[in-house]
Amino acid sequence: MTTQELSPQVHEAIQRFCADGDNLASAGKFKDAIRAYNRAWAIVPEPKNEWNASTWILGAIGDSAFLSGYNTSAREALEYAMTCPEAVGNPFLHLRLGQVLLNIEEHDRAADELMRAYMAGGEEVFASEDTRYLSFLRTRAALD
Repeated sequence: MTTQELSPQVHEAIQRFCADGDNLASAGKFKDAIRAYNRAWAIVPEPKNEWNASTWILGAIGDSAFLSGYNTSAREALEYAMTCPEAVGNPFLHLRLGQVLLNIEEHDRAADELMRAYMAGGEEVFASEDTRYLSFLRTRAALD
């Protein structure tokens, strides 16, 4: 992975677009949030998966897509995020990817990702989520 830093101009623009996306997502306007995050994604230099910013931009896109019910888009964003710095081991990213995979009935991969989320973040990472995800994981592993 690169140790380079984004130029201050690019970094500031990414932060601005992501803040816009975060505000829209907080208001439940997930489609608009995805558009704002995509503006941030568009200015990340190539190779995009070598920048820390890519991890959180793709995580935000994946989260908003998941919350919108766009499982295919969420999966694509989250799987690409997993190739970016510090994504593997991030409980939230593993949780969202596992949820998407369960939603599209890829049970084995879903169990793997949900277990990674559980191992990295414990039961707390599931606290504000639909109980079906933790219940599913309990059918695959002894968690208690």
